Amino acid sequence: MGRPMKKIVALFGLFLLVVAIIPAIAADTGNGFDEFGYNYKARVFVGKADGVDRVLDGKVWGDPTYANDWLVMKWSKAWDDARFHGAPWTPDAWCTNEWNGDVPGGSGEVWHYKIIWVGPELENSPYWREGGYPIWCQFEVIMDHGTTVDGEEIWFAHALPAGLGSKY
Repeated sequence: MGRPMKKIVALFGLFLLVVAIIPAIAADTGNGFDEFGYNYKARVFVGKADGVDRVLDGKVWGDPTYANDWLVMKWSKAWDDARFHGAPWTPDAWCTNEWNGDVPGGSGEVWHYKIIWVGPELENSPYWREGGYPIWCQFEVIMDHGTTVDGEEIWFAHALPAGLGSKY
C-alpha cells in the first residue's frame, strides 16, 4: 500500500472514531446539513474534508494535506443502528468514502472506498468477498480505487460482487 493510500486509510479510520462520538455531541439538526457537512438523518457527509473532524481549521485531524479535498461519506441504516443504537451488526451494514482532491487547493488524489461488515471471522465469514482486504477486525474493504497526484490509477481492492448490503 502506497504512502498516500496509507494516509487516507488512516484518516478514514479516524472518521469512524469521529462518527462514533457524533451522537453525543451533535444537536438535532432537523433534515439538513450542519456547518461541518453532516446530515445525520440522511446518514451522509458532503463537504470539504476539513469539516469531517468537526473542527473548521483548514486541517483534517491536524493535517492540512487533505483539508480542501471534497468528501462524500455515506453509511447504511444498519451501520447507523449498530454503531450508535446498540443493534447487532448485520451484513446490511456498510459505509462508503469518496475523496476528490482534484479541486483547487486539494491534494490532487481521488479515492473511493466501500466497506462492509463481515464479522470477526473476516476471511472465513460467509459474508467475505474475494478480492477485498480486512480492516478494523470485523470489516472488509470491498473497493479501494484511486488516482494518485501523478495520474496513476490504482486498485487496492475490487471484490466481486462489489455491491453494498446483503442483497447484492
